[in-house]
Amino acid sequence: MSDETNPQSSAPRIGDTRPAPQGDTRPSPAPAGNGGASGQGSNNRNRRRRGGKGRPSGQGQGGQNNPQRRTDAPVEASAPDAAQRNDKSDTNRSSRRRRGGERKTRAQGRYLMCVHTTKDATHIATLEGRSMVEYTVAKAADEVSQIDGNIYVGRIQNVLPGMELAFVDIGIPKNAVLYRADIHRQDEDAETPSPKSDAKIEELIKSGQTIICQVTKNAIGAKGARLTQEVSLPGRFAVLVPNSSTIGISKRLPDGERRRLRRIIDEVKPEKHGIIIRTAAEGVSAEDLARDVTSLAEKWAAIETEVAKSNQPRLIYRDLDLAVRVLREELNDDYRGVIIDDKGLYEKVREYVMAVNPELADRIEYYDRGTEELPLFERYFVHEQLHRALDRKVFLPSGGSLIIERTEALTVVDVNTGKNVGTNNLEETVFRNNLEAAEEVARQLRLRDIGGIIVIDFIDMEIKGNREAVASALRNALSRDKTRTQVFDISELGLVEMTRKRVNEGLLESVSSVCAVCDGRGFVVATGL
Repeated sequence: MSDETNPQSSAPRIGDTRPAPQGDTRPSPAPAGNGGASGQGSNNRNRRRRGGKGRPSGQGQGGQNNPQRRTDAPVEASAPDAAQRNDKSDTNRSSRRRRGGERKTRAQGRYLMCVHTTKDATHIATLEGRSMVEYTVAKAADEVSQIDGNIYVGRIQNVLPGMELAFVDIGIPKNAVLYRADIHRQDEDAETPSPKSDAKIEELIKSGQTIICQVTKNAIGAKGARLTQEVSLPGRFAVLVPNSSTIGISKRLPDGERRRLRRIIDEVKPEKHGIIIRTAAEGVSAEDLARDVTSLAEKWAAIETEVAKSNQPRLIYRDLDLAVRVLREELNDDYRGVIIDDKGLYEKVREYVMAVNPELADRIEYYDRGTEELPLFERYFVHEQLHRALDRKVFLPSGGSLIIERTEALTVVDVNTGKNVGTNNLEETVFRNNLEAAEEVARQLRLRDIGGIIVIDFIDMEIKGNREAVASALRNALSRDKTRTQVFDISELGLVEMTRKRVNEGLLESVSSVCAVCDGRGFVVATGL
């Protein structure tokens, strides 16, 4: 049967209500300059780029659109010949990139963000292709636990020299914690961090003292919110560090771009304030950077005016809504769209993007619940993937599995071969299974937002080179995670010890509550004992 008459030959699209076909039946692209029947080149049909599963392949079925085309390249209705491509000017290429491609339907990109609002919270799901890689929950009108980034006037309640910390009243029921290291904090993203003093904490702050402080970590469990005395105001391209001499450039930028931005810093840096250039500033002009810094300086001037009114512990600056904050941190050309099902939030987000990144404003879309047949999360299969992300068992493509167990002290991940029996020998089977597990572990840690100490029990491998290859694969997979991680080599017992910075409560805690019967232990003691 030819591809023209085969109903399964078209590629699955994001939002299809029918399940995806089992095999990759998409037609392979025709060779350049050849009319090429779509039935040819079958050996190339199953070749995909990693992360490209489920990517929309275009409109036609006759092989006119190339499903293997890179997502950051402009996609056209038909492939032009080499002479036509060479005739295009650099200006036109830049214009196409700013518009996200030449397709009239949807901009091209690796990620899609779905934002669903409920009465009590805003749920944000980030999809890579069809796979969900991040899920964030922002509680509505939460003045106690969702306060990350807020700036307060605080009053020191008591100082504990033996613990090198102080408890601070910031106007919420539970006191926040200010550690000694956060009085003169060393910024992780800075090129020239602030110098640290050897003075003891009781010499730096006193009980009853009023300070300006900022929340760097929400309260988690019994621990109060974490504070820093070195306040910073993040913008789209830069971070303003008031009353500081800090000058820094993101370490993620290439060396050439860092040198260019270093020359611009002297022009845009305000007096008496430090500045850190963010990763998002790559390629931006000096004018755009100066505009962003000026806006932050004006915002800080308004904060100082508010602080002068009273020394009572209270909130003086609230950070942006989480949905807008996520876009401030993440939105770039890699996102093909941001779909929001709440009209008010959609208008707020679009207004913000129009102000800071107008070339990406057309990627902000409104999903009308009243006219669409399916809810947003059902249309993009978020509900299904969310339930799988809450399960303790994760299946690997080859038949193996992961068991993820969380405790108070650490998280343990056990790797099993399961139904994966291999073909050649035991060492090869175990090696391939561990490589799959390393990739999936990194994805699950990011999706479930697991922080703290993590121990991964890989299946024992006899060959040292195989152990090193698995550890390298894990580090490479974790490099896509914006949260800082530290990974050690595989031990002789096949264990990998690693840490992942804990910023918020995990996915499980954000969408569930502790059982009142078993108190979260997961079992009920037999009666009569």
